[in-house]
Amino acid sequence: MTVILTEKAEFRLRAFLRGSATEDTNNATKGVRISVKDGGCNGYEYGIEITSKPQPDDVVSQQGNVLVYVDAKSAPLLEGVVIDFVEGVMDSGFKFSNPNATDTCGCGKSFKAGDCSPKGVPCS
Repeated sequence: MTVILTEKAEFRLRAFLRGSATEDTNNATKGVRISVKDGGCNGYEYGIEITSKPQPDDVVSQQGNVLVYVDAKSAPLLEGVVIDFVEGVMDSGFKFSNPNATDTCGCGKSFKAGDCSPKGVPCS
């Protein structure tokens, strides 16, 4: 499995999915897309968005009641990632724990993986 959601993260994502429901949305395919993009202070930046239109090459899994779509190019960089939801007085949000990261930014939203350039391609 590529991405693992904690119980808290799955609960929060379910709430977001319910809150974004519209009449023209296909609820059978509604889920979250997790990706890695160029950017951030370390080269890669996590992306998470609600979608009801999976891409043909998405890696699809179900975590509890949440469909998770992982961009195929991002999948190697997200292999084994655990996504949690943390709540605090100063900071709340999704926290990514990535076993592939060799360095992370203080904001927790960007990472570096191996000796790769930030082109959104897997490290070898």
